[in-house]
Amino acid sequence: MYKRQGYVGLVTGTCFSEMGVGVTCVDVLESKIDNLKKGIIPIYEPELEDMVFRNYNVGRLRFTTDLKECLDDVEIVFIAVGTPPDENGDADLKYVLEVARTIGRYMNKYLLIVTKSTVPLGTAQKVKSVIRKELTKRNVLFDFDVASNPEFLKEGDAIADLSL
Repeated sequence: MYKRQGYVGLVTGTCFSEMGVGVTCVDVLESKIDNLKKGIIPIYEPELEDMVFRNYNVGRLRFTTDLKECLDDVEIVFIAVGTPPDENGDADLKYVLEVARTIGRYMNKYLLIVTKSTVPLGTAQKVKSVIRKELTKRNVLFDFDVASNPEFLKEGDAIADLSL
C-alpha cells in the first residue's frame, strides 16, 4: 500500500502497518521523509510516535519521496493529500490529480486507487480520467479501480477512530 504522508496519510498508514500491512508513505518534501526515517514525527497524535518507530524498525512502514519506486510493489494506493479551498471556496483538487497523473505515468499492473482526501462528489471520475489519459499517452492499458474512503479522523483521537 502506498500513502502520501501528512496527518491523515501518516496516521492511516501507520495504523495499517500496525495491523501487519506493508505500507510505504510518500511525500514530496525530502526533509519530512528524512525526519520520519530518523524517528522525528511532524505531527502530534497520542501513541503515533511509538507505532511509527515499531513498524519502521520491523520493515512494515517505509518512507520515500518517489512514488514511482513503490508502485510495482503495491496493490492499493491511498491518496491522502490536502485539498485547500480554491478562490471559489471549492476543494482544490490539484494535489489529488497530480498524484493520479503520477500513478498513470508509472503504474504497470492493476491498482486500486482510494481517495482519502476531503473531495467533492465526482472526484473519482476525475481521477479515473486523469489516469486513463496518462495510460493512453504511454499506449498501455491496465485495469484499475477508484474508490473513496472519506476522511473522518479527529486530531488527538485519530488512532482510536481508525481502530473502530
